[in-house]
Amino acid sequence: MSAVNTASNRSWFGLGTPGQIATVLLLLGVGAVMALTVNGYWVFVLANVALLAVVGIGLNVLLGLSGQVSFGHVGFFAIGAYTVAILTTKAGFSFWLAWPVAALLGGLAGALLALPALRVKGPYLAMITIAFGFIVEHGIVEASGLTGGQNGIMGLLAPSLGFAQGERAVALLAIVTVGVALVLFTWLSRGTWGATMRAVRDAETASESVGLNPLVIKTVAFAISAVFAAAAGALFAPLSGFVTPHTFGFLQSILFVLVVMLGGAGSVAGPLVGALIVGLLPELLSGMEEYRLLIFGVLLLVVLWAAPDGVAGLVRRVRDRLWPPKPAAEVATPAALNLPARTRQPMEAQGITMQFGGVRAVGDLHFTAATGAVTSLIGPNGAGKSTALNVLGGFYLPTAGAFALGTQPLTGRSAMQIARSGVARTYQTSQLFGSLSVLDNVVLAMNRGRLGGLLGAARRTAPTRLQHARELLAFCGYTGSHHTLAADLPHVDRRLVEVARALATDPDALLLDEPAAGLSHEDKTRLGALLRRIADAGVAVLLVEHDMALVMGISDHVVVLDAGQRLALGTPLEVQANEAVQKAYLGEQIEGGTAPRSTNTQDRLEMLGVGQLVAGYGAEPVLHGIDLQVRRGEVVALLGANGAGKSTLMKALAGLHRPITGGIHLEGRELKNMEAEQVVAQGVVLVPEGRQVFPELSVLDNIRLGAFLQPVDRDARVEEQLQRFPRLRERLHQRAGLLSGGEQQMLAIARALMSRPRILLLDEPSLGLAPKVIAELFAALDRLRQEGMTLLLVDQMAALALSLADRAYVMEGGRIVAQGTTAEIAADGALAEAYLGGAVVS
Repeated sequence: MSAVNTASNRSWFGLGTPGQIATVLLLLGVGAVMALTVNGYWVFVLANVALLAVVGIGLNVLLGLSGQVSFGHVGFFAIGAYTVAILTTKAGFSFWLAWPVAALLGGLAGALLALPALRVKGPYLAMITIAFGFIVEHGIVEASGLTGGQNGIMGLLAPSLGFAQGERAVALLAIVTVGVALVLFTWLSRGTWGATMRAVRDAETASESVGLNPLVIKTVAFAISAVFAAAAGALFAPLSGFVTPHTFGFLQSILFVLVVMLGGAGSVAGPLVGALIVGLLPELLSGMEEYRLLIFGVLLLVVLWAAPDGVAGLVRRVRDRLWPPKPAAEVATPAALNLPARTRQPMEAQGITMQFGGVRAVGDLHFTAATGAVTSLIGPNGAGKSTALNVLGGFYLPTAGAFALGTQPLTGRSAMQIARSGVARTYQTSQLFGSLSVLDNVVLAMNRGRLGGLLGAARRTAPTRLQHARELLAFCGYTGSHHTLAADLPHVDRRLVEVARALATDPDALLLDEPAAGLSHEDKTRLGALLRRIADAGVAVLLVEHDMALVMGISDHVVVLDAGQRLALGTPLEVQANEAVQKAYLGEQIEGGTAPRSTNTQDRLEMLGVGQLVAGYGAEPVLHGIDLQVRRGEVVALLGANGAGKSTLMKALAGLHRPITGGIHLEGRELKNMEAEQVVAQGVVLVPEGRQVFPELSVLDNIRLGAFLQPVDRDARVEEQLQRFPRLRERLHQRAGLLSGGEQQMLAIARALMSRPRILLLDEPSLGLAPKVIAELFAALDRLRQEGMTLLLVDQMAALALSLADRAYVMEGGRIVAQGTTAEIAADGALAEAYLGGAVVS
């Protein structure tokens, strides 16, 4: 359970600790006493504060739980107010009947708005909600026969409570409504639906993979939020005694959002605190009429700066610092995989084809992921592995072909439906529900989208579910606290929890996309053993992974892809011995290219030196003591399988990633602590993987930007690049984003050369290019070599790189495992071993 849910074990009916409940009751009680005793002006102010709190609590469901922003909630507020006004003055309804009708009508409007609005995100969602608010306001004006148009509806009577009349009665009703709203929000946020809303907010894609329907969940959040806003608006109408369209302007929506942001989005008490600030502060500053808005604005900025998670979040941080929460006791669990005993089904791909425009990423792919076995999809960069996995997971609709789980066809189903059918998956970049605990991440997946009652918590807190989640975590090797927020986990634990969450859905097939990325050798060994145990338990495991030692060590069957086509199928030994596979991984020389060289360049002076370089992205380094040397006028190739650390090394050399220890020197000058622009100024220039041209700028502007630090003779150097790459002259005034892949690569190199590099770093220049374009590109690089340019080249096509280079280094697992002339490396078995995970069988 999350930290919030753990605290609820000591709470009253899940509402909070006794102290928290007493504080809220005291605050509401003080408000009720004031509503009966203070003068009419302050009764009106107090009622408005309560109504702000009610809308804020509803908006907190949308903003704090589901992460959706609405600047149009004044529209629901207006719907509630006008519904009560119309029903009580024109239809003869009593207020007590009109009030729930208004709330339900507002919720219906919220659900209808959510269906189209929630298909967009971020600023587009905000724009749609703003438009909704304006539509409601102007719709009221236009429907003058019903709403009174600009004049509104007058003479609204307040309900009577017997002991309180008029504004005092409305104020008391508003305060009671705040109490009820707080109770409902607390039950919702601490129940299954509240946790699910946070899960969708944190990782919408991953939520589909455990069977959740994000659109339904966000629509429910929108509807609940609208019900609260409309209910508050229904109380506002008799409080003011009249309603007019201009009462419900855009500024009111801004105040509603401020209530949540200032108080603390997601916290139970946040909207109440925010309503007190937004509702009372302007009144307390009323004596400073000329400066009131200025002071109010400054105070808001200070609060948001000092407490970005709101006042409630600030109080919580101070409390936790003064009285740190005691860690919850962990329950020891067995490490056995306790999945339900049943016959599981294999997953079969039948001629899957996936085409994006004119690019065929996967073509006519056939294979079967058998139950009780590990089937691996491997292939060089751009082979179509992740695309195939996304098709099988329901994130892409295949252009042709079909796939099934046993006899159950899955083609055309959504990711959510496929997950509910028995297919689980993990992702290249782990996608946990960061604001939920480790235990909650696993427990929610057990539901497969079945959430129970809106305010219920049984599917989140049932002891049998919690015990099963602990067993899954233990089986996967997770040894940390079950109550840690997933966002705070180290990288290796994130991987283990993600696998446990996938197993919680009780899958027939488990799809894993590069689960070993970023793990140490020891952690990869543990992961391999885990995947083997999962397969032995009867699950069909389908693995996409670049670590060939891992793949060859645990796989029963290996499917090799190249350019979207199935190249080979067999056991690991059969695949390693396949000449076509070796050619796909190691590449072949371009037509007319030279054989690997045995040039002696030892007499040349060192240009770039790297010593004992260690770098990484978290607790575990990616590079382990790299030693490398590039001499002046030399072309050096850096080779190795995906995940070996080549791109990380290139980023470290270019100043884009700060190393942990070690040194980087350019002709004796230390580069390790320089920023990227300083490194470029020294003459070390990177052409990054994926080209990364500026797509909205013209070809000419892209080239000119390369001379930003070297503006002298810019136009003459532009002409020089156009002579080097004649294709660019034909496209000179076109947007760079419209160029082909090969043309973009030429443009990226031309832009880099404009910086007058002393050493040019090239990261995967042949990636995704056609053979003819590759030949043209490497011919241009060969001319640079002949001109004396110093090059450090990373390319997945090893034979291609070796045909250009003088020397080469082979990387594996973040370490240099071989080095020498290109002729020596071409003859060394270490190269094939690095790419194919073991000695190649001939």
